[in-house]
Amino acid sequence: MLKLGWDLVWTIINLIVLYLLMKKFLIGPVMGIMEKRKAAIADQITHARTVNEQAEALKGQYEQALSSAKEESVQIIQDAKADAKQMSEGIVRTANEQAAKIIETAKETARQEKESAMQGAKTEIAQLAMAAATKLLMNGSSTTGNQMLYDEFLAKAGDANDTDRY
Repeated sequence: MLKLGWDLVWTIINLIVLYLLMKKFLIGPVMGIMEKRKAAIADQITHARTVNEQAEALKGQYEQALSSAKEESVQIIQDAKADAKQMSEGIVRTANEQAAKIIETAKETARQEKESAMQGAKTEIAQLAMAAATKLLMNGSSTTGNQMLYDEFLAKAGDANDTDRY
């Protein structure tokens, strides 16, 4: 049978005292350290989540700025192309206007030279006619002489017109 003696009572008392001492000096501080560690880990996780959210927000801002910069660069390129097209059209228009002015000036100069040549020819013909009339009056009214003077006048007038043409 079982003997309940003082040894057994002292063993139970020793175990209870040992348990209480261990709880107070060993398990309590270990549990406190574990709680502090648990709290520190929870704080670090919270901090990491906050930092991660900030990083995601910055990433979104960066992507938005990048897409904005791409859109702006496309707009700048389109504006530059439009400006270049307008500039080239203006240059071509100016060149065409200048060419038209040069052609008009050349036509006017040619017309003036033609009029000048015609005026010179008329003047020379008038002088030849005057000279022929003077010779006719001086030589008298012979028919043969008149015919010769007339032929001479036509020859000189023809030479004068041929000279003006070239």
